[in-house]
Amino acid sequence: MHALRRTLTTRGASFAGSGLVLVLAGILLGQHDVTRIGVLLLALTGVSLLLVRRHGLHLEVTREVRPGRVAIDQRSVVTVRVRNSEGMPTPVLMAEDAIDYALGDRPRFVLPALRGGLTQEVQYTVRSHTRGVHHVGPLQVRVRDPFGLTLRTAAVSGRSEVVVLPRVVPLSAGRSLGSGIGSEGSIPHMVALHGEDDQTVREYRDGDDLRRIHWPATARTGDLMVRQEDRPAKRRAVVLLDSRAAGHGGSGRSGSFEWCVTTAASVVAHLVAGAHAVHLLSADAAEDTGTRHDDSLERALDSLARVRLGGDEAMSSVLHDASGLTGQGGLVVYVGGPLGDDDAHTLAALRQPGSTGVALVVEPGTFGGRGSRRRDPGATDAAEASAATLRASGWLATVVDAATEPAQAWSTAVSSTLAGAR
Repeated sequence: MHALRRTLTTRGASFAGSGLVLVLAGILLGQHDVTRIGVLLLALTGVSLLLVRRHGLHLEVTREVRPGRVAIDQRSVVTVRVRNSEGMPTPVLMAEDAIDYALGDRPRFVLPALRGGLTQEVQYTVRSHTRGVHHVGPLQVRVRDPFGLTLRTAAVSGRSEVVVLPRVVPLSAGRSLGSGIGSEGSIPHMVALHGEDDQTVREYRDGDDLRRIHWPATARTGDLMVRQEDRPAKRRAVVLLDSRAAGHGGSGRSGSFEWCVTTAASVVAHLVAGAHAVHLLSADAAEDTGTRHDDSLERALDSLARVRLGGDEAMSSVLHDASGLTGQGGLVVYVGGPLGDDDAHTLAALRQPGSTGVALVVEPGTFGGRGSRRRDPGATDAAEASAATLRASGWLATVVDAATEPAQAWSTAVSSTLAGAR
């Protein structure tokens, strides 16, 4: 009975109810004409039910999203192909593709009658103002009978996704962040001692260009030696993103977590453009260690598009895994909220002597809607305490509120004085 009520439209339910009443009234009053009208209404409703049920609606749906990875506010074109896999033709279908609310209103379109084996293609565009992985599908199809008494709805399986990358803003170059011994490359110690254009020598091999013979080394060793240019080593940079729910304030695009994601993406892109080998570390419960490690700009942006707020233990695993990357020095960047004393000291210890550490510590209480301009004394004190701990260990640290743009925060941090550096 419940399925019947869902199948009947308001008109269909009215026809069925009126027909039943007329049949009963005609029988009780002995009015055969009234009974015939009631029977006609019930028969019309029954025929409508048969009409919408005679089609199996065995459809195959495929989607193509181009491009599948987009920036915020960039449009993607979704191509939906619907194929009738039955032998008999389909009726005219009303279709609606289910999409995440962030991509806009659900697209609706009419599919004409399709003979067996034929395919109909439909295109529409989607756009999102927020980062994330947004889903498209499944396709909802509806078929009505010619009288509008019944409605049949079916969902055709199949989903696609649109990855919306976080916003990347340009950052100023500021002071040089290339100090430190951390580097990645074929022969990093040669670069550190002699510069990136230095050359090494090796024994001559058949086929080597005679113009590359290194005569001083040949005379010294007695063997024919040739020059070999080393591949320049890249300076290492480790970027840490704090995804603890307790470390952030506000929600949505106005929250501190989205500010940190945008800033982390901008920092990674900025350092990659500056010839750094960048490692982004963020919490990910799906990983065995609880930490996701991305060492390319493309993977880092994809990871930042998917990252979500987590528990308080998220930062501890990130700091633990970061120690293996920072042990040999290099630039360390922290983007996140205030830390507890233990985590703050653990983070401070990641910066090796002679290397640079940059920390952008947000004040969670200043983020989130109309109250974003008001400062929460407790959150401000915690942010200042974390920044003070890092400065005491030689970090370049600044406290950020909701009114601060990522480029401004980065410029303030990297331009500050290394009062405690050693």
